[in-house]
Amino acid sequence: MRIVSLLPSATEILFAVGAGDSVVGVTFECDFPPEARKCQIVSDTTLTKGSLTPSEIDAEVRARLAAGEDLYTLDEGALREIDPDLVVTQDLCAVCAVDISEVDQALAHLGCRAEVVTLDPMTLDEVLDSIETLGQRTGTQMRAGELVVELRGRLERIAHAVKALDRPRIAVLEWTDPPFSSGHWVPDMVVAAGAEPVVGHRGERSVQIEWPDVAEARPDAIVVAPCGYRLDGAMELATQVLAAGVLPPGIPVWAVDADAAFVRPGPRLIEGVEGLAHIAHPDAVAAPTGIVARMSVHSSGADG
Repeated sequence: MRIVSLLPSATEILFAVGAGDSVVGVTFECDFPPEARKCQIVSDTTLTKGSLTPSEIDAEVRARLAAGEDLYTLDEGALREIDPDLVVTQDLCAVCAVDISEVDQALAHLGCRAEVVTLDPMTLDEVLDSIETLGQRTGTQMRAGELVVELRGRLERIAHAVKALDRPRIAVLEWTDPPFSSGHWVPDMVVAAGAEPVVGHRGERSVQIEWPDVAEARPDAIVVAPCGYRLDGAMELATQVLAAGVLPPGIPVWAVDADAAFVRPGPRLIEGVEGLAHIAHPDAVAAPTGIVARMSVHSSGADG
């Protein structure tokens, strides 16, 4: 079987369930596991590459969408060469990956009869279900089932560790300029961590908010989890937000590795839940290595 993955999360899942040897095409963002970098890149971005600020990225995305332009490109030549049997894509977010209509058009144009699997999880449970779905489509049902059992077991251990504790209010921000609330599966992650999500709703899309909305939500902790950023980038953005004085004073602010454990709906979301559980209950749950960092206006340092 020859598989093309047009989602970093799907690439991660495919390797995790034992189908990695069949993955022959990926996107420019597919960087985990490291073996994925050996696959041919079939999808790239049309956005300006380089050191853009969050506000510059947001402005370019809005302008391209308003003009009806694509944010991603699909290399039809690479698809023709690969002639895949299975293509994994999404129909959830135009900002996240190549649009499914473009995939269908390209395959039809090339006369390719590949099966197209669309993954559109909105909740944490649906993310786990998608692992089993890919297991079924790739003949790796047993490993996929074992992986889901393992991940649910980790969630159960977190739940046991925090079940008798108070549930602090946590605001997760998925963008900082302009600010966006958390959405999709992230509020579920907060709940699984033994906390209450604010400025975000379970199973709904992330939406733009205003900084006063964060203060009005009365959070006990604020988590900066910008889509597309690793921990070091999130720490830099969190420091900028703190320096701007737009957050309510006296509230702990954390930065997290969003790409690794928050915004890509794959197995590593459970590390994100563990990180949130440490933020909410530091004495009950240890911090996963390299996932979270507590911030201050003048200095920062990784916790774990």
